Amino acid sequence: MKKAIYQSFVELSGNRFNSYLLKAFTESKMSKVINKSFVKVYNLNEAEMEKPLHQYGSLQELFVRNLKSDARVIDKSLDSIVSPVDGILADVGQITENCTFHVKNQDYSLVEMLGNKNRAEKYKEGTYIILYLSPSHYHRIHTPVSGTVVGKWALGNKSYPVNELGLKLGKRPLSRNYRLITEVRLNNGKHYSLVKVGAMNVNSIHPTFTGDTVNKGDEIGYFSFGSTVVLLFEKDTIDLDPKVKIPMDVQVGMKIGSF
Repeated sequence: MKKAIYQSFVELSGNRFNSYLLKAFTESKMSKVINKSFVKVYNLNEAEMEKPLHQYGSLQELFVRNLKSDARVIDKSLDSIVSPVDGILADVGQITENCTFHVKNQDYSLVEMLGNKNRAEKYKEGTYIILYLSPSHYHRIHTPVSGTVVGKWALGNKSYPVNELGLKLGKRPLSRNYRLITEVRLNNGKHYSLVKVGAMNVNSIHPTFTGDTVNKGDEIGYFSFGSTVVLLFEKDTIDLDPKVKIPMDVQVGMKIGSF
């Protein structure tokens, strides 16, 4: 019962007024009273939290918590591509020559997701990877591979559920929800895009990186509610790690592929 209530809190509202009320509550000092219950229900690992539980003054502070500096190990292999988030690697596949991919019985258009045809065609016949974050996960977003930021833009003005049910029943939420997109040029000249998809409203995605050069493992932002990351790689850029299975749990810094 408690878990169902929490899930309704963090995943199941696309209504701006409801989102405002939820945001106001989770940021209030009153919400601190449910922190201990939240930790228990979602089995959060207190040992890896940056601060003791009692020092988080609200549910929101707990949700966007940092971890201890040694809690995640970033794979240092020069050719590795790592998971940018803690979450579930929910799907992976090839983008078609028409710049589309298929998830949960829906076709997604990269033109719609990225905003124009030129951006989309760069990833024709490339690879997509979808990572879903539940309320139980650490919600900071990191860089999967080093490179130079060549573009940052936002699209969409609503956010519907991106959980299992939302992906099945919603109308293309990955490409219609509010989303922040970061495009990075790799040292080999190829590109990848990291699409951060909001699950609540425009305030649910918070960038923290402002530079031009990103190093693998750098934090670039965080979600204030559960959400989804879509990685897009150009054709012949990435080979998936043989250990990758669908679905599977991943953590920040875990190798998921290589050049």
